Amino acid sequence: MKKGIIFLLFCILSATVYAQMDNPLKEGMPNTVKLEDGEVVYDLNGEWNSAYDTGGWGTLEDVVKITQNGNQFVGIYLLNGDRFAGKNKEKIKGKINGNVIDEVYFYDVENSATWNPIWASSEAKISENGNELVIKRVWVEKGSSTTRTFSLKRK
Repeated sequence: MKKGIIFLLFCILSATVYAQMDNPLKEGMPNTVKLEDGEVVYDLNGEWNSAYDTGGWGTLEDVVKITQNGNQFVGIYLLNGDRFAGKNKEKIKGKINGNVIDEVYFYDVENSATWNPIWASSEAKISENGNELVIKRVWVEKGSSTTRTFSLKRK
């Protein structure tokens, strides 16, 4: 009986610690917003300086305006855009949960044979203070790969 109670307390404590580790953001922290369901997530709204490293074809710089609705976000180019997403066109979109970007896509080339643009599934990391976002896509074609990186820094 005593071992059972200790085990139960251990499980409850572990679950509490894990839940806190899962999302360390708390209401009132800088660059955060509390959603209707009570979850605290990074607030991505605003203008961000961007650098798009095209993986060997150069780096393009612009400003991206991110609009966040709940945990969904969309980013549009404000200045020039690129070959695939022009000025005032969507370049990134995704979903944030707490301090983690769950889903992210950026509008990019499908392949060099057609140059058709697609919403490319990618991976993203956000800095601990919510001021920097790095989206990476590994582009594999004809047996070789390049990493295309879309970096954003809060203005």
